Amino acid sequence: MFVDSHCHLDRLDPRTHDGDVGAALEAARARDVRQFLAIATTLEGVPGLAALAREHDDVVISAGVHPLHEVPEEPSVEAIMETADGHGAVAIGETGLDYHYDGVPREVQYERFRRHLIAATQLGLPVIIHTREAREDTLALIREHVDPEVGGVLHCFTEDLDMAREAVGMGFHISLSGIITFRNATSVRELASRLPLDRMLIETDSPYLAPVPHRGKPNEPAWVVEVAECIASERGISVEEVAMQTAANFYRLFKAAAPEASSEVRQSLARAGLV
Repeated sequence: MFVDSHCHLDRLDPRTHDGDVGAALEAARARDVRQFLAIATTLEGVPGLAALAREHDDVVISAGVHPLHEVPEEPSVEAIMETADGHGAVAIGETGLDYHYDGVPREVQYERFRRHLIAATQLGLPVIIHTREAREDTLALIREHVDPEVGGVLHCFTEDLDMAREAVGMGFHISLSGIITFRNATSVRELASRLPLDRMLIETDSPYLAPVPHRGKPNEPAWVVEVAECIASERGISVEEVAMQTAANFYRLFKAAAPEASSEVRQSLARAGLV
């Protein structure tokens, strides 16, 4: 049983199952992917994600504004909270800091990220963080604003092992994407072999970052299996162990998603002794 902990279902490529989200989800279910977290990048997109979640029992959603998304007016803490609470989000994000690109000024990203963290803390929801070339500011804001008992996830992680360990020490999980399968991603594979498995998640970040052997194609949730297979190979354990442990990690982190899990999912985790 696999969980895609980070996918952009509202951005499905038209070349993927003719743009049919339902068909893409069915293809993933056929590979034993049993839960999907559909990630928001704008507050305006949250109602559409919520409608999608109402259509599919195995889809849950987040609410937030991506650090590189340009908006005419920065969202307030109250706007983030109202959107998340009003549409049943199980997490705040995707938010964070990306200093690799110049589009949104760093000081704007910083303040936006801070507001998301405050909203997450007030709602008691975990936060989904995008971080790139912003190590010190990311960790400092987490340290200041996030309750380790609630925590969050550094998604699509490509930074170094020391940053991952520091984040784990503050109650965070580390999520790995299809990047782990790329030929030049040796540091990510090393990280996968050395991090505690009970602090790891798997994701596709679809439609981006399709894993080997699907490079060059739009990514889709079914291919989270390839991420798990690569982690299993690096750790010298079974794919089943990676799948079940990362699924259990997902429900422990995103507690609001757990009541939505099917009885089949809960029974599978119970049989594996993970819940």
